[in-house]
Amino acid sequence: AATPANCMTDWLPRRPAGEPVVIGAGKAAAAMAREIERHWGPPLRGAVIVPPDHEVDCDFIDVLRAPHPVPDERSVAASQRLLAEVRGLSTGDRVLCLLSGGGSSLMTLPLPGVTLRDKQSITRRLLSSGAPIHEINCVRKKLSAIKGGKLALECAPAEVVTLIISDVPGNDAAVVASGPTVADPTTADDALAVLDRYGIAISDGLVAAMRAGDEPAAARIEADVRILATSDDALQAAARAAMEQGVAPCLLGDVAGDARRLASEHAALALDIVAGKGPVDPPCVVLSGGETTVTVTGKGRGGRNGEYALALALALGGHPRISALACDTDGIDGGGDNAGCYVLPDTLRLADRHGLDAMSLQRDNDSYRFFAGIGGLLVTGPTRTNVNDFRAMLVTRAGDAGTRQISASIAEFRDEPKRS
Repeated sequence: AATPANCMTDWLPRRPAGEPVVIGAGKAAAAMAREIERHWGPPLRGAVIVPPDHEVDCDFIDVLRAPHPVPDERSVAASQRLLAEVRGLSTGDRVLCLLSGGGSSLMTLPLPGVTLRDKQSITRRLLSSGAPIHEINCVRKKLSAIKGGKLALECAPAEVVTLIISDVPGNDAAVVASGPTVADPTTADDALAVLDRYGIAISDGLVAAMRAGDEPAAARIEADVRILATSDDALQAAARAAMEQGVAPCLLGDVAGDARRLASEHAALALDIVAGKGPVDPPCVVLSGGETTVTVTGKGRGGRNGEYALALALALGGHPRISALACDTDGIDGGGDNAGCYVLPDTLRLADRHGLDAMSLQRDNDSYRFFAGIGGLLVTGPTRTNVNDFRAMLVTRAGDAGTRQISASIAEFRDEPKRS
């Protein structure tokens, strides 16, 4: 439901009379660009930035690569290329800006007085601080010469249409990819308050640079922003699939907060459903999206979905009627090669058999090692879209076919994790 091929057609504007230029950044940007080429055809030009392995072959739009989630010199060079594409346009020209999750780190151009090393250091500290994405992007915008509406100003006087596949709770266009074509409602003081909240100290020179670059651009930006796909689209599609299988969906929508705390709350809900005290009766599937946070205190490996899944496994204690899946819809959980993890009734039992101490690994933020050790990683490869996280808890009836089918499928999943 969230792939560009399925969500772009209804929102794509008509081809302009003037010169069309396509720019963008994010994990879905190349797949979105390919759909533009398919619908519009030549003449067409532009460039989009994607992380490695998120490329899609395009005939007229250049696909540039940059790292994620911490930028480097390639990010700066690619961002300069986007600016070069839109400078010198005229009234009647149209810029189509394609944005999706990941775009904020891919599109990196430091303000005067801010170095790339400054941005790298601050980004790393924010990512491990437990800060939610809207606070991280608030800081990113105030260190950037391209985010927070500044890219739209470079496009003037051409018309700008922004197409977004949203990975942020609430789908605020000013937050997705740090809003390069959208007026920025935040200030340098807001960003400095975020840094102070998480104990991230910066130099007086950086404070001065952020304040100097804090020019309000809202009055000069006319935003035509179209949200193509969101977390809710993925959840609704999953709900329809569940109903087709005779399973009642229970949609929680986008949720946020600490991954371990959320796992505890979801485990309690599933156990209530088993006990007949929940909002829906088994067989049912509890669906949620959004983005959790993790405060990293250990030295292990894993993403926020692995952190959630390990905490959920511990909270469920191997209940025979509850299974779960937690993954990132872009196919990458944190910096790993897995989309996420799944929790089955025998997860803790298998861990014990393999000598894996779940509590110790949780303390070290080492969910990847835990689930890799029991064959519990969900590996999809990059999906080339991103509507943030997707979580599902399946609660079956005692002794029903669903429980037996899950048991019969465990070996297949673990023998062929990539197919899962």
